[in-house]
Parts: sequence; C-alpha cells; structure tokens
Amino acid sequence: MKVWTLRDYREGDRGRILDIKGKGKFRTRLLEMGFTKGEEVYVEKYAPLRDPVEFIVKGYHVSLRRDEAENIIMTEPERVGDKKDEK
Repeated sequence: MKVWTLRDYREGDRGRILDIKGKGKFRTRLLEMGFTKGEEVYVEKYAPLRDPVEFIVKGYHVSLRRDEAENIIMTEPERVGDKKDEK
C-alpha cells in the first residue's frame, strides 16, 4: 500500500490529513497553521518552478515548500481535475 504525502498531490487534488511527521518547532508551526489530523486540504496551485505550493486548509491559503509538505501524511488524493475546467 502506497503512503501518500502532501508532496505527492497535484494541483486541484484534495484529501484528508492522516498524520504529521516532524518534531519540535516545525511540527508546532504546521499545527498552528491548521494542518491537523482529519482536516481536508486542497492544492490550489504550484509556483512557476513548482516550489512553494499553495494549499487551502480551514479556508485559509497557506504556502509550503515541497520538502515541508512531505512531512504531512495524507489519504489517497481525490483527483478533482484541472481547476481551469471548473465553472
């Protein structure tokens, strides 16, 4: 079974947080920004060079670097599709 992290998600994907890896101040910072177990996360967009990534969590837009997003264990992504196709 594949372990999904937030880094694996593509633009337009959504899923739920299963666990937060990391220790100390970094983990505390993620929790303070709303990245808590069970919370839904939506991938809004990638920067032009694919780093950082903008996420929507608890209605807030939050940007993380891809190596930081790798510390957030997620459910399998719901492939919502290309947001440009949505109306």
